[in-house]
Amino acid sequence: MAEDNNLKVLNALDAAKTQWYHFTAIIIAGMGFFTDAYDLFCISLVTKMLGRIYYHVDGSKKPGSLPPNVSAAVNGVALCGTLAGQLFFGWLGDKLGRKKVYGLTLMLMCLCSVASGLSFGRETKSVMATLCFFRFWLGFGIGGDYPLSATIMSEYASKKTRGAFVAAVFAMQGFGILAGGIVAMIVAAAFDARFKAPTYEVNPITSTPPEADYVWRIILMLGALPALLTYYWRQKMPETARYTALVAKNAKQAAADMSKILNVEIEAEQQKVDQIAKKKISYGLFSKEFMSRHGLHLLGTASTWFLLDIAFYSQNLFQKDIFTAIGWIPPAKTMNAIREVFTIARAQTLIALCSTVPGYWFTVALIDIIGRFTIQLIGFFFMTVFMFALAFPYNHWTKPENRIGFVAMYSLTFFFANFGPNSTTFVVPAEIFPARFRSTCHGISAAAGKLGAIIGAFGFLYLAQNQDPKKADAGYPAGIGVKNSLIVLGVINLLGLLFTFLVPESKGKSLEEMSGENEELNKGGEAFP
Repeated sequence: MAEDNNLKVLNALDAAKTQWYHFTAIIIAGMGFFTDAYDLFCISLVTKMLGRIYYHVDGSKKPGSLPPNVSAAVNGVALCGTLAGQLFFGWLGDKLGRKKVYGLTLMLMCLCSVASGLSFGRETKSVMATLCFFRFWLGFGIGGDYPLSATIMSEYASKKTRGAFVAAVFAMQGFGILAGGIVAMIVAAAFDARFKAPTYEVNPITSTPPEADYVWRIILMLGALPALLTYYWRQKMPETARYTALVAKNAKQAAADMSKILNVEIEAEQQKVDQIAKKKISYGLFSKEFMSRHGLHLLGTASTWFLLDIAFYSQNLFQKDIFTAIGWIPPAKTMNAIREVFTIARAQTLIALCSTVPGYWFTVALIDIIGRFTIQLIGFFFMTVFMFALAFPYNHWTKPENRIGFVAMYSLTFFFANFGPNSTTFVVPAEIFPARFRSTCHGISAAAGKLGAIIGAFGFLYLAQNQDPKKADAGYPAGIGVKNSLIVLGVINLLGLLFTFLVPESKGKSLEEMSGENEELNKGGEAFP
């Protein structure tokens, strides 16, 4: 299908000027990612509180803490669900259509957010098991949002602004992380105002009031609100024209849907779609032909996302442990359980506000100017530099007078993660694969990322474990464990930089040009099963 023979509805989308429907789509899809980030990262704000509530040993003078295996499960089970959801809904989005399953993922997130906060059980093990069960299915819904949101936004956008619009959807993740910290601070402050007795500073046994059990539940349940607010509008969105025309072969419906959105008359061209249908491409997913055309690209998108998420989720889920290790967050025994949540949330909010959120929007502003490839290289390069700069002189950073410098440099790793591979690994898989495989391949790439996140969540936990009994007794991880983890994360970022060279640049090109569908359809071929 040569460019001048391309469907008019697709040409209209590629050449469309920025209109209100673009911003509407960004908000509708982006609120899903707002919810995703809130739900995935708010658990790191309350894990220490869970330990103090459910694992305090009677008679002990130390606050309770989650056992390593329980902490890993609570932090990592949603990521396992996300991986499964990305593969399942990515495949389903290509089989049934993007819109048909889009609302389902959002409803699953709403229900499981509420259910997580209502986790029940007579014993500690029952509460933790119930929490893990619901967070797995919460992650399953979150996983579906990745391939569907990216694919829908890329198929709606024009080729000149596609990168910015898809990146803007993902950038809502930064606001979700920020909102999680702010909500946790507000809830903790509201409850903590009632518990100001001086005994909390000296008596850790009484530093976990019964009301603390409400704090973590409220924080988790509030994650349902933003998703509920956009459910109706997701149901009203039309199917993307590229799926309707190129996969479902319904030119009339595609033209009608896009004519209404673009406010222009578009010819249906059903005869041309029927001709295209007779030239069905002869290869399927994971065939030799697919591997020849797209195998290295899929390896590139999957491997870079895998390596990025090992570092990114390790940093996010366990930044409280790192900040405790350098003394930025005081030891648990110096404050009550609710105040500890407030302190951890305040640290996360500052990092999100000063580095995480700006990094996302720098990508939005520049991705269609300097390109995906360049931004990803820049991000991995500086993440590597800053990780090594933190790791090798680690003892220098743990001195009280150098803590602000540590936090500033640590914040820069978040900035270059988001003005870098954390954004581009989401954008590129939605652009470079054929329409009939687009959602599936994005789901595979995203699932590889979540596999990395799971390794990061479980592996970092043990890598940064206490290795100095004296420091362990003081209530925070030993420095040597954190140092080793930072070195490992630096090496991982370096590998990510190298694998970036497998990923093609898609700036300014149409989806059909990037995926090779123009060439395929022009060439024709026998129908594939």
